[in-house]
Amino acid sequence: MDSKVTSGTIQKAIWDGRLPLQISLASSESRTYDQTDPYLISCPRISYLPSLLPRLKTFFSSSLIDPSSPPHQGWFSFEGVPLKWHYPVGLLYDLYAGADPASKEGADTDLASTADEDPLPWCLVVHFSDWPKEELVRMDANWMVMQDAFINSVKEADFLRNGTAKGIMSLSKEDSSGLWEAVCDVDLPSFQRISNILIPPPSQPFRNVPIRLFLPLPPDSGSPSLKVVQSPIPPFIPPSSGSSIAASQSILSTRGPQPQTIGSALHSLLPHLFPSRRTPVLAKPVLHGAAVPMGAPVEEVVRCSGYGDGWVYIVIRMMG
Repeated sequence: MDSKVTSGTIQKAIWDGRLPLQISLASSESRTYDQTDPYLISCPRISYLPSLLPRLKTFFSSSLIDPSSPPHQGWFSFEGVPLKWHYPVGLLYDLYAGADPASKEGADTDLASTADEDPLPWCLVVHFSDWPKEELVRMDANWMVMQDAFINSVKEADFLRNGTAKGIMSLSKEDSSGLWEAVCDVDLPSFQRISNILIPPPSQPFRNVPIRLFLPLPPDSGSPSLKVVQSPIPPFIPPSSGSSIAASQSILSTRGPQPQTIGSALHSLLPHLFPSRRTPVLAKPVLHGAAVPMGAPVEEVVRCSGYGDGWVYIVIRMMG
């Protein structure tokens, strides 16, 4: 990581990141079919789409065929695919619509031209009926299902970092709710105050880093499902096995443990897509709309670039 850029600066930039959304009412639910004006908003990348439902219900109420539909029955789709409401907006955009980000390490020569084709605003459709029960878990009127899903994700990240979820379990009810509220309100100072209780100091390395990888599906798969890869990733590269143990121990005694980088982690988990630990050849890792440097230490990336639930969600983008 560039020493001139602090982790706090990176985190603030991520929390300040926004996406312009153009949200239209599903034509099958509109009295005027395709004449309903869309709702335009600049939406924080770290937020969640359901947070928009109350205002969208108000905005489209005069156009709804069934205006009695409550906000919590709303759901979103992009090009006919229901969007998982428990994933942050930024991740959903990177998965389904993000333009290919340029990378200093890649050999792509066409990336500059694709930057002009960034599909913004992101055009979504909101529905208030015909809930896709096969793809999405239903929400409740008090939005507790949404908050519980977030806290459960925080618990998973806490367990991976520390080997125990005592941190999140010992939070007061006020702080536990406050963590979720800070994400909803995009209140970074309040979030940092509570998050710092959960995240070990830099002098205390993580046991494992909470990272999930989202793989592209083959064009002919015909499935809207996402392929997710997750495996415990230690912050340091484990010693080699077999005959090279002695050599590895010799290196460790002189140089110390070698930090696990994004490149080494991807090579370990997805060697067929990342044959090199240093250079993206077939695919590249994308986080918050940007190509992640292959040499970035994974623990540093998690500390400064995680989403509100403590996870780093990396989208694998094919090259060429």
